[in-house]
This record gives sequence, C-alpha cells and structure tokens, in this order.
Amino acid sequence: MPTFLEFEKPIAELEGKIEELRHLDAGGDVSIADEVSKLQAKVNRLLKDTYGKLSPWQKVQVARHPERPHFADYVKDLVEDFTPLAGDRNFAEDAAIVGGIGRFRGRSVVVVGNEKGNDTESRVRHNFGMARPEGYRKARRLFDMADHFHLPVITLVDTAGAYPGVGAEERGQAEAIARSIQSCLGLRVPIVSVVIGEGGSGGAIALAAADRVLMLEHAIYSVISPEGCASILWRTNEAAQDAAEALRLTADDLRRLKVIDGVIEEPVGGAHRNRREAVRRVGDAISDNLEELIGVEGGALRTRRREKFVEMGKIGLH
Repeated sequence: MPTFLEFEKPIAELEGKIEELRHLDAGGDVSIADEVSKLQAKVNRLLKDTYGKLSPWQKVQVARHPERPHFADYVKDLVEDFTPLAGDRNFAEDAAIVGGIGRFRGRSVVVVGNEKGNDTESRVRHNFGMARPEGYRKARRLFDMADHFHLPVITLVDTAGAYPGVGAEERGQAEAIARSIQSCLGLRVPIVSVVIGEGGSGGAIALAAADRVLMLEHAIYSVISPEGCASILWRTNEAAQDAAEALRLTADDLRRLKVIDGVIEEPVGGAHRNRREAVRRVGDAISDNLEELIGVEGGALRTRRREKFVEMGKIGLH
C-alpha cells in the first residue's frame, strides 16, 4: 500500500476496501471482480478530482512525498552508462549533490542533481538533499567540464534548500551558490533544468539558472520554505499554509509569472503513484527542449540565458 497524505483519507479508505476484497476473492469461490472494478473506478475519479484542485499547501505535501521519484530513479531509467564524478577538488565530497557523465537518448551529457535518499540510512548519507558548499563547488566543476567538452547539461532539482549549518557558512555557502549560478549563466552549451520535487531557495537556483526551467505539475519552487516564511512573518510555523498561498510556489503560478518555461503533467494521483510513467514524461520533456537548443550557437545561448534572468529581476521596477 502506498503512503497516503492527510488529504487522501477518502482515497485510502477506498483502496483499503479494494485490498480487503481482493483477499476475500483469493480465498473464496465467489468472484467479486465487478465490485473491485467499480471501487477502482471510483478511486480513479476521486484521484482525478482531488489532484485537479490541490491547494498550494497540499502541493507542498505532494512535492515532499517520500515515494516520489528521486534523482537516482531518473538517472537509472534515463541515462545510460552513467559515471558519477565526486569531489570539489578543494575540501570534500558532498553526497547531497550527485553528478556525472552519461548518455541521454544517444547523446553524451553531464547530469547534476540533488539526491534526498529513500530510507533513513541513505537520507542521512545524502543529508536529505541539502548541499554544503563543496556540493555546489562540485556542480560548478562539472558545469565547467561540460562547457570544455561541449556537452549539454541536465539538472534535476529536489532540495528544501542549501544546508544552513555553521560549518557550511564557515566554508562560504553563499559564495559557492553564487559561483554555481555564475557558471550556469556562463555556459556556452544548452542547460535544461527540471524541478522534480522541492525547489528551495538559492540551493535550488544554483542548479537551475538554465535555458529552460521546467517543473513537474505538483513540484514547488520558492525563495523559502512555507514553514520558514511563516516563522519569520507570522512568528509561528502554524501559518505555513498561509505562507504557501502567499509564496506563489506552484508550477502554474510560476509559469504565469514567467519564472519557469514549462510544466510537465504528472500521472493522475502524482508522480509517486506511477513512478516509471513520471520518469518517462520528464525524459520526453528534457529531450524535446534539448533538441530545440542543440543547434543554437554557444554565444547566443549564453546571451539569451543571461537576458532571461535579468528580465525577471525587472518585474515590479517599471
């Protein structure tokens, strides 16, 4: 059984009944396939209706769902012969950001992204996807390598934000993020970024200053987490739902504000309900966008990318 979110209780009850009926059917002579089929159709309708009108706070919950596909899942299904490259050549290896080279649908690419982990041990090892300065310095090293060897870059963003620990600040967290952004903006090769879960603050944009920034339908992308925003503005985490509304962090909001370039539709019920299909859709979207960018001259790519982000900064200044 999948992990159900709070707003999915009616769905959980129906799926529980379906599971009970299937056990009965397996041990008895009377077929109850028709009843199971009716309940499954009801579940599908309820899923479509529920996920068609999620509130921003509910989107936050879906984006953080533990069974949602992570960086490793996308690489496994989309990138052949992936060879991870470790270390920032300065201080240490940071497992919160994983990167390397491989072949994406026949094309050699550099892939970089946040890995959160999928169980307690791996989550601790990957620091829940929250990178330290050496993670961003590693990313920058890989971006520069991609530029040198004329390889397109794909980044997959899924982080609550950069790690806020004392050690990270002592080693220059802000500078490392700024230089990672600078490297993205200076690339003379195409870079396509997809927010696959959480896109939190500078920790996200360090990997997402791209020619094309895409978001999965139920992903989020914001300057701060709703809880962090609530603690600052309302002085309590209990206002996180209000903060989620105010932050305009959903894919539809950000496309309307022209912060992102496209939204990738998720399977009904979210990417965690059909992981393989979600990964395939992300792969198709990356492929389509890369094809449009591959033939553009490097200098033009870089100029256009920089102008795109400069224009975002002009909003509200006219």
